[in-house]
Amino acid sequence: MKKTKSMLIGVAFLALIPVTGQTEILAMVNYESKPQTPRREGIAIIDVDPKSENFGKILNNIPLPDDLVAHHIFYNKDLSKAYITSLGNGALHVMDMKHVPYHIKKIDIPECKVSEDMVFSDDKKTWHLTCMGTSNVIVGNAHTDQPVKVIAAESKTTHIRYPHGIGLQDNIDRIMVTSTIRPSDLGEPGETVTVIEASTGNVLSTHKLSDKPSPSGVATVEAVFLPEANPPLAYVTTMFGGTIWTGQWNAANKTFDFEQAYEFNSLTQSVPLEIYFNHKHDRMYITTAKPGHLNVFDISQSVLKPTLLKSIPTAPGAHHVVFSPDEHYAIVENNFLDLPDMNDGSLSVIDMTTFKKIASIDTFKEQGLNPNSIILMPKWHHDTAH
Repeated sequence: MKKTKSMLIGVAFLALIPVTGQTEILAMVNYESKPQTPRREGIAIIDVDPKSENFGKILNNIPLPDDLVAHHIFYNKDLSKAYITSLGNGALHVMDMKHVPYHIKKIDIPECKVSEDMVFSDDKKTWHLTCMGTSNVIVGNAHTDQPVKVIAAESKTTHIRYPHGIGLQDNIDRIMVTSTIRPSDLGEPGETVTVIEASTGNVLSTHKLSDKPSPSGVATVEAVFLPEANPPLAYVTTMFGGTIWTGQWNAANKTFDFEQAYEFNSLTQSVPLEIYFNHKHDRMYITTAKPGHLNVFDISQSVLKPTLLKSIPTAPGAHHVVFSPDEHYAIVENNFLDLPDMNDGSLSVIDMTTFKKIASIDTFKEQGLNPNSIILMPKWHHDTAH
């Protein structure tokens, strides 16, 4: 009860932050303590605008239960709710962004353990949630936030094991889900993506994304559709394979054609993770956690063969990214599951006009904390791909 009350008090204080004429870009960063420090979790509201007098300062803190292991934060389509996935106790929590004080509500989903990624339907009626610990994909009612269906559970007839990344393309009624790793010890890395019919939950096909003999252990991790692509096209990263793959929609046979698009090994980079796009959708950005880079690709000439423009060093564990509304800055969160050599704990600020790192926000690491993900507050949020 005390934790619930402290969460409500924290978010109530957030509404009292004075609005001034100064420049600011506010982000939510969910964090947890490093193993050697007393256990705590929370969501920090932090100013990431390098021109602000509050740059790098935590303006408010929302405590979370210390056994949650909060992982990602996703907005629904109208930015009215923020969904917090969890690797620990409680698969999903929801924060109402339209009412003050904000309420963080736990959603009971017994069939979901180690929740990872979410996608939302264009009609705002449905969400889908991957559950890596139970090898399930949960379908939920986006209005009531109650689960309504369990699909793609691992069985003799379905092929999704340890699902992580998920992409949804409404106009072709398709979902794409990756098969990543066993969450308890990072073992049994998968090598496939599975295609599901969104309207029915029927598993349609499974595709191997590796040219190596099975089990290749490439660990497909993220699957993100390029907005407004025609024909529809998804990019997929393989965490241990060090590659990017494309899956382009083939309207004639109503399936996807997959091919490898890029390999990071020649750059001495490994563990590619998140995928982002600019407003024009002619550039793609991909993080690699080891040793830590933000990679900028030109996809204006060919979406199937991205051209690397620049690899920008950040810090070990480059993972999630947000971009300022004018796309002048990228802020990279540098921590991947607190794994060795991938857990710096900083936020890197990149000037995207010069492709150079201009600042490091060390606010969390100086307090013995690791950021787990970052998302801009609704006023500044503009990512249409996630």
